[in-house]
Amino acid sequence: MTLITKAWSPDGKERPYRMCRRCVMDTTDPEITFDAEGVCNHCRRFELEMKPHWKPTPEGARELQAIIAEIKERGRGKRYDCVIGLSGGVDSSYLAAKVVEWGLRPLVVHVDAGWNSELAVKNIEQIVTKLNLDLVTCVVDWEDMKELHLAFLRAGLCNQDVPQDHAFFAALYKYATDAGIRYVISGTNYATEGVLPQSWGYDAMDATHLRAVHRQYGTRRLHHFPVVSFYQYYILFPKILGMNVVAPLNYIPYDKNEAIDFLEKNFGWRYYGGKHYESRWTRFFQAHYLPAKFGYDKRKAHLSSLIVSGQMTRDEALAELEKPLYSDNELAEDKAFVAKKLGITVDQLDMFIADPPRHYTKFPTNARQVKWGLRAWQAARLLGRPVRGLVRKRSKVR
Repeated sequence: MTLITKAWSPDGKERPYRMCRRCVMDTTDPEITFDAEGVCNHCRRFELEMKPHWKPTPEGARELQAIIAEIKERGRGKRYDCVIGLSGGVDSSYLAAKVVEWGLRPLVVHVDAGWNSELAVKNIEQIVTKLNLDLVTCVVDWEDMKELHLAFLRAGLCNQDVPQDHAFFAALYKYATDAGIRYVISGTNYATEGVLPQSWGYDAMDATHLRAVHRQYGTRRLHHFPVVSFYQYYILFPKILGMNVVAPLNYIPYDKNEAIDFLEKNFGWRYYGGKHYESRWTRFFQAHYLPAKFGYDKRKAHLSSLIVSGQMTRDEALAELEKPLYSDNELAEDKAFVAKKLGITVDQLDMFIADPPRHYTKFPTNARQVKWGLRAWQAARLLGRPVRGLVRKRSKVR
């Protein structure tokens, strides 16, 4: 499979193909726009909204040191002062090593949603053993996970990672709150994730959306799946319990290739071939489901992120896009694996992909609640009113 050049408008109509002159994002993002210079809104957004908060500079190093000092002080007398999720991927593995280097005492949480590659498991073992870290593994009930995967496939939605991602964050928050830890260390970063079209996915933490999809396309009740409600995610965890999500990679020079070299040399870590491909489900979803059903090649976003952060040239990215997403043998092997894991046939899996796609807005979401909460929060700050009290009052109405 080579470069995908299908182009659509937000209303689903085909339109002339066009690619950004700076990055490799193109009109396969239905909502992309271009300025008079042919530069896309993703590049402009990175410069205007993200770059000011991306600080791989001496100033950022000082800010990070202050954050680290605060985490240590708040965690004084406790066994752990922070929690970090470890998937076996580049970002989380490198971050685990840096957290130890900074003198923090993390509780490491790994969520097994049933799709770990052998490389990911081995990488996790290497990291926690050599760093002498405590690891807890949360195994998600497979019958619940399978039920949600099949519901989202039947729904024909773009973000098929919602069930897996929701479970990941739910486990992190659970272990943090149970242990009285107020800091979640996240591997999210602008250097490798500065470009990601909203049209290519939807918020995995929207419990309203997750439940609505399952209600319409599920076949049985969920028994043990860890759902994080709107109240928990937006009010209880951050506002009442005072949990903080910290993204340290935004305060240091973070180069993906250098991180891979560091991990390989110091931990025997091995690369698995693509961003988030430590999960066999994510590899299949990103490398086949999305391109085949929607015409989305997420490599364009990942490579564009590296371009705007200065880690790759546009010509290098274009050369990467010419490479096949899958070989025929690899695709056949992953199809068979995914189908068997989900208890369906390969033909049924192909039918899910061939069915008409649906946009996430066809299902209920909590978008209105989020907008209301943001407006209320901003208004309270402007008026100098106690925000926490305002939030609690609203939660009782719900």
